[in-house]
Amino acid sequence: MKKDANIPYKIYLSENEIPKEWYNVRADMKNKPAPLLNPGTLQPMTADDLRPVFCDELIAQELDDTTPYIPIPQEIQDFYKMYRPAPLVRAYCLEEKLQTPAKIYYKFEGNNTSGSHKLNSAIAQAYYAKQQGLKGVTTETGAGQWGTALSMACSYFGLDCQVYMVKVSYEQKPFRREVMRTYGATVTPSPSTTTEVGRKILAEHPGTTGSLGCAISEAVEAESKQEGYRYVLGSVLNQVLLHQTVIGLETKAALDKYNITPDIIIGCAGGGSNLGGLISPFAGEVLRGEKNYQIIAVEPASCPSLTRGVYAYDFCDTGKVCPLAKMYTLGSGFIPSPNHAGGLRYHGMSPVVSQLYHDGIIEARSVEQTAVFEAATQFARVEGILPAPESSHAIRVAIDEALKCKETGEEKTIVFGLTGTGYFDMVAYGKYNDGEMSDYIPTDDDLKAGFDGIPHFPGNEF
Repeated sequence: MKKDANIPYKIYLSENEIPKEWYNVRADMKNKPAPLLNPGTLQPMTADDLRPVFCDELIAQELDDTTPYIPIPQEIQDFYKMYRPAPLVRAYCLEEKLQTPAKIYYKFEGNNTSGSHKLNSAIAQAYYAKQQGLKGVTTETGAGQWGTALSMACSYFGLDCQVYMVKVSYEQKPFRREVMRTYGATVTPSPSTTTEVGRKILAEHPGTTGSLGCAISEAVEAESKQEGYRYVLGSVLNQVLLHQTVIGLETKAALDKYNITPDIIIGCAGGGSNLGGLISPFAGEVLRGEKNYQIIAVEPASCPSLTRGVYAYDFCDTGKVCPLAKMYTLGSGFIPSPNHAGGLRYHGMSPVVSQLYHDGIIEARSVEQTAVFEAATQFARVEGILPAPESSHAIRVAIDEALKCKETGEEKTIVFGLTGTGYFDMVAYGKYNDGEMSDYIPTDDDLKAGFDGIPHFPGNEF
């Protein structure tokens, strides 16, 4: 095996090198993400508008697009030390298997019970809820990684946690559901009959397997009817991407330690939390004119918000009870096929990621799930980690780029985010191993049905 003498398999930072500030990429964006709009007035949402839904400090972070660095409270820093810093791993075995001159690194975020990066924001949001004196929080979850992370964080701070889990994932991933319950959370399959919006969605779409947009609607309604509760979100919003920048900041520090400059940075993209967290510090360098990277967002072909969506204001949820966000979207009424990457089945993309894509700072690709699981299996067999379906989208494109280097002879340095483990995704792996997995790509007519539900008003033409 060819190994760089000075580059270890795993690059670790010290405890003291864990970031003490989150990086706010919006401060360096010339074109700021458009503000959230009140769906009733079509005016920008103010702190007062958001206060019934979110914690006060999180609202301040959501609206702040000028402060480049925001201090991480000491109690959150101390919690991070339980599982951070996360290693940056050189995929020497994968390089050898591919016989590529490319150098491949992955930032591994699976070293906690939730199995993913989601805990970075969950602990922050639970902390601010506790500081505000709240009783509990409500949320949605797709594959269950966010719900698991939030249930852990709420358990730590003694908060009640109510999770609405997308029905198809609730049924496909029972063990992840049980981890949430073990940490004290209540878990409800969505859409459900426990909320007005859930009953309405079930009436309009009998037998639906649900979507993140449906689960968000239910979680927001549940929060609004309980005194002392607030809603928290695992992706999409500015505040969440802010918390996740610990990933990119650590990655950059680890690379800098060995004078490594990446050529390509790759992340899976559903709502944008992992991708945004990984790429923000690098995108900031591009925005400031300091560096030039190829940054690739990878999404499922069955839910292609960036590659086939439209850039417009749309509801963040299927029930249309949340604010309007300007993002690449398939329409809040779009119900994706029940693929196995439950965490990527969101109809829209983070406003920050959408703006970066719209301005050409990043690019996007969509991949089919059989190709994703092929890459996941190849990676697992040589690197010793069973990756989550979501993360495996990034693995797929990392392998594709490494094989291009094999053809051209270029020694490019590729970095991707390995955001989670796949130990609760064995139903999906079983389908793949048995040859029963299929691909579904929505037709133009399928997408049109979602686009038709996007609100039309002056300035929101698409």
